[in-house]
Amino acid sequence: PPLPLLLLLLPSLAPSFGLRGAGGRHPECVPCQPERCPVPAPCPAPWIAARDECGCCTRCLGAEGASCGGQEGVRCGPGLVCASLCVCAQRGAVCGSDGRSYPSVCALRLRARLAPRAHPGHLHKARDGPCEFAPVVVVPPRDIHNVTGAQVYLSCEVRAVPTPVITWRKVTHSSEGTQVSEELPGDHVNIAIQVRGGPSDHEATTWILINPLRKEDEGVYHCHAANVIGEAQSHSTVTVLDLNRYKSPRSPAPAGLL
Repeated sequence: PPLPLLLLLLPSLAPSFGLRGAGGRHPECVPCQPERCPVPAPCPAPWIAARDECGCCTRCLGAEGASCGGQEGVRCGPGLVCASLCVCAQRGAVCGSDGRSYPSVCALRLRARLAPRAHPGHLHKARDGPCEFAPVVVVPPRDIHNVTGAQVYLSCEVRAVPTPVITWRKVTHSSEGTQVSEELPGDHVNIAIQVRGGPSDHEATTWILINPLRKEDEGVYHCHAANVIGEAQSHSTVTVLDLNRYKSPRSPAPAGLL
């Protein structure tokens, strides 16, 4: 057909090709009539109440971790994409302005939306990555009472961001009564130390193994953790009963010592 007639036909053909109209609205959208919208019921937590595709009626949208798609056609909330579950389009933990770490920026936004007396900007992303904090001893080492020749170990769990440097020190008292501090393992062939991440996020666990236990291993053992924010420590006492004192060719060791 002539060019002017073709130009006149294009607007009426646009919806059949799935093109969006002015303002990015879906082609099936009609002028909004709020009085025709269904009465919105409260959305079950943690779902989000938001406008539909046409920006007219309110509907419940899936929060992070909610099932989406399928026959029900559940849509995900702002900033989320559907991959069987609603997942945040921006991956990675973030630190909020409230000093708390969030698994994603979407989780932070949801917290800001649900917070009481919320106002724009009251809670926002302070930085990418988890919030930094000084070490905290989650599980301290326990006291040990055992006999010479035994195999014993102490463990210490620490939480911190950034990851802390964890060291062990042994504190004893000399014959003159002065306190002596020694970093381990030093030259002790019967002492080994191991550190690994976990068991939870931003945690580290360290062990000190003593095998065989000797009388001179008796003392106070300090688990010390430090990062750029601060430091923390905890301690336990190792008490050793020397079996050699009870050994004799004529009598067995006292009952309960073996």
